[in-house]
Amino acid sequence: MHRVLVWAGAIAVLGMANVLAADTPQFVLRGDRFKPLTYDEMTPEQRTMVDHILSGPRGSLNGPFNVLLRSPEVGDLAQALGAHMRFKSSIPHKLNELAILMTGRFWNAQYEWYAHHRIALEAGLRPAIIADLAAGRRPADMDRDEEIVYDFCHELLETRQVGDAHFKAAVDRFGERGVVDLVAVMGYYHLVSMLLNVDRYPLPAGVEPELRPRE
Repeated sequence: MHRVLVWAGAIAVLGMANVLAADTPQFVLRGDRFKPLTYDEMTPEQRTMVDHILSGPRGSLNGPFNVLLRSPEVGDLAQALGAHMRFKSSIPHKLNELAILMTGRFWNAQYEWYAHHRIALEAGLRPAIIADLAAGRRPADMDRDEEIVYDFCHELLETRQVGDAHFKAAVDRFGERGVVDLVAVMGYYHLVSMLLNVDRYPLPAGVEPELRPRE
C-alpha cells in the first residue's frame, strides 16, 4: 500500500511538472551587456510583456526585447507601438521596410539591418536598392513611391527637417495619416536601433556584419 501511494505521488508530481512546463512560454533570449532572462526569473510585469509579444504577430523575442524587459511597462508600450507600425501601418509593406532599413542604416544597427534585409526582400524591395542603401548611396531606378519615401526619410534623417517639396509629395501620395505613420515607424526603429547598439546585440553565429561605418 505504501509503495502504491509513493508511485501515485510520483506520478502526480510528474504530471504537475508537465502541466507547468506546458504553461511556460517557449523562447530564447539573447544579449550581450544585458543578461538574457528566463521566464522563471521574470517579474509579473515582465511576464505580461513576454506574453503580449508571443501572442502577437511577431511570435519571437529576437531583437530589443531582452533589453526592454528591464523596464517592462515601457517595453510593453514600445512593443505594442512596434507591432502596429510593422503590421498595421497605412504605408505599404515594401515602403515601410524601406524606411526601417534607412533608419537602421543611419544608426549602423547591424542586427536591425540583418533582420529587416530579409523582411524587405520578402516584401518586394529589390536587392539593388538594399545594396545601395547599405553602401550609403541613393538607390538608382526607384519607382515613384520609393522615391517619395526615400526623399522624405533621407531629408528628415540628415537635416532633422523636411522641406515643403518632400512633405507635399508624401502627403499627396500617402495622405496626412501616411506621413504620421512614416515618421512613427522611423521613430520606433530609432529606439530599437539605439537599444541594440547599447546592448551590442549579437548577430547569429556565422553571420558577418553587412554595414560599414557611416562616413
